[in-house]
Amino acid sequence: MRKLIIILFAVFSLQVNAQEQDNAIKRLFTSEYVKDILKYGTVYGAVNGGTSLSDRDVYSVTNSLQTSVVETPYDYSVLFGIRKIKKFGYEDKERFKNGTENSFSDAATIGRWSNKIEFLFEGEYKRQEGESYLDQHHFIRYVGDDACGHKGCWKHFIVKVEYLEDGFADIKYFEASERFTYKHSSNKNLTFNFGAAQRLAEPYGYDPLAEWVLSTGNLHYTQLAIEEGYEISFNGHDGIEYIDQSGNVVATSTEVWEAVVIPDVISEYAERKRSELENTIQHSFVAGFDYYRYKKKSWIHIWGNVMPYHYDNGGEFSYHKYNEGQWVDYSGGLVFGHWFNKNLGVFVEGTYNKYWNREWHGFSAGINYRVF
Repeated sequence: MRKLIIILFAVFSLQVNAQEQDNAIKRLFTSEYVKDILKYGTVYGAVNGGTSLSDRDVYSVTNSLQTSVVETPYDYSVLFGIRKIKKFGYEDKERFKNGTENSFSDAATIGRWSNKIEFLFEGEYKRQEGESYLDQHHFIRYVGDDACGHKGCWKHFIVKVEYLEDGFADIKYFEASERFTYKHSSNKNLTFNFGAAQRLAEPYGYDPLAEWVLSTGNLHYTQLAIEEGYEISFNGHDGIEYIDQSGNVVATSTEVWEAVVIPDVISEYAERKRSELENTIQHSFVAGFDYYRYKKKSWIHIWGNVMPYHYDNGGEFSYHKYNEGQWVDYSGGLVFGHWFNKNLGVFVEGTYNKYWNREWHGFSAGINYRVF
């Protein structure tokens, strides 16, 4: 009986706590402050898929003619996100968002809203050509734009916090930046900005294979494999077996060992050594510009950022050591469209980024002809 009373009391307590939590959540999302932040925001989710590489026949004549088929599973992506970013004039405002669009303008330094919080939180798990990736892009941006005189002023500022993970480009970092902006009254389309940026990422310049390179420039891969747990067994009459950590024979000839097994050993070793290192923080000076002009039949939006100087904290894995001093990181984007008449138009869109020893980019260009 006492156990029954305890169970009933526990269930009642959970129900009360659940009701209190529900009420707290309702109060949070019905508060004027939160409603103002989420106003005009869009929550979206989508599943996309399609055919990947076609099946490929592989032939072997080692033990008579043998045929095998290499199958690549179909491509797919599962995406979920929430965004509140005011669209530029050239962006389509009516289409449903399914995650396959190239929203190049998301990378722009300055948005169309002033004195408002803009944000993007998007995650996507996808399989492409048989390889699986987790991509993420999150950012919060605030552009302060106080009233200024007729000659322009320096009271404007930008604060942005961003996290990007692109599995296909093998880049992942956290970045925060604080910038002052300058916009002259005679040209309100052009804005200059400068300030500081802080980036947290793995030490991309680190080469885990450097310690295995011989004076001749060759890689001592056999010793590396032995250190990783592989064994080499000679069974007489020039017979040789290469055995992995589990005791399985993975090769019976040097040719197969070097062509098939060693590349996997090197790849797994490099990936493991990279994952063992802690992320490092990089403080940099950043400067940029943003130019936006829109008309119904012609528009251009171009932006750029450059980081020419980076503080060297003397850390063991500082990129200064791998690069032998300072380096330049930069990013930029362009969105251009023009209708020559009611029928013929051209467009060019794209972004380009170079951080450390990583580059990633995307572009789209073409011609449209409307038939009436």
